Amino acid sequence: MTPLLSWIFVVLWTFLQEARGLTFFPDNAVFVAKAGKVNLTCDSATTGNVTWVFIPHGDVQKFPLKGTERRLEVAYKDTPQLGEYSCWSGETMLWSAHLVLDAQDTRADSMLNCSAKSYNCSFNCHWSDTYYTAVRLGLGKDCSENRKNCSWITRSSQQHPGQGFVFELSNALAPSTEETTRIEVTAEAMNDYIFHRTYKTFFLRDIIRPESPRIVQCQEVGHQLNVSIEPAASWSKPHSYFKLEHEIEYVSRHNGKNIISQTHLIPREVSKLRVRSRDAVVRSKWSEWTPWRNVRKPGTPKKRNSKNKCKPQRHNKDPLEQK
Repeated sequence: MTPLLSWIFVVLWTFLQEARGLTFFPDNAVFVAKAGKVNLTCDSATTGNVTWVFIPHGDVQKFPLKGTERRLEVAYKDTPQLGEYSCWSGETMLWSAHLVLDAQDTRADSMLNCSAKSYNCSFNCHWSDTYYTAVRLGLGKDCSENRKNCSWITRSSQQHPGQGFVFELSNALAPSTEETTRIEVTAEAMNDYIFHRTYKTFFLRDIIRPESPRIVQCQEVGHQLNVSIEPAASWSKPHSYFKLEHEIEYVSRHNGKNIISQTHLIPREVSKLRVRSRDAVVRSKWSEWTPWRNVRKPGTPKKRNSKNKCKPQRHNKDPLEQK
């Protein structure tokens, strides 16, 4: 094979590997281990002999199988032939099942991450492993114990290609019970060949990450600057109970250094600043930083009746901005 043909083959193979993949969970999936056997029974009210047909995943060609009994044994030493197995009576399909490998893929446990903007009823979970093409999530023991009455959440906001799936979930915890009740999230993921199931449990407080707060104004108080900050609109109310603590990062006019302060009063001689927040009680994850705000130099002209020394930066990106 010439180098050009080899390159074309690799490109086509990569494309086919990325293109294929179930985008739904078949009702008749049968999950099998890497070695052993599985018995398939033609689940139909009809009687008599049947014929069996096999269609490999990602293919349309039908392969007839030996045997006319209503029970088919699929034995294998390593990996079974994965795909759709169906039993037929003449030209009528009576029953079918999809054989999918149960991967027990422990690396996928870290692919499920959940976060909440507040202590309200909803939170988001992000499945970041793009190897799987169909993902669904469920809440509670009905799902973690694989009961039939589990209410699976299959609709998600699929992000840009290569970034996984985002699900919005709602919990029914009352504020009086959220501190002592763990949330159970079960995730199932599969593609044409492999199935994985995992779950996580956590308290709501463990996944809290507020949205960025709002800088209301910066006002000179003597030789200091008083920075007024308000929580994001999504943060839980009343704010007197759901308290936030803030950090202010500012750049000194004297030496250009970035300094972080936990108080609202900072030196007046700063060129710009930004803020972030976290839950003051449980020490949650910090929010994202707000965009940088320029700070007017003391003594420079300002708009009439304007006491706010901060103003948004006009350019889109600051080279000193850190995430």
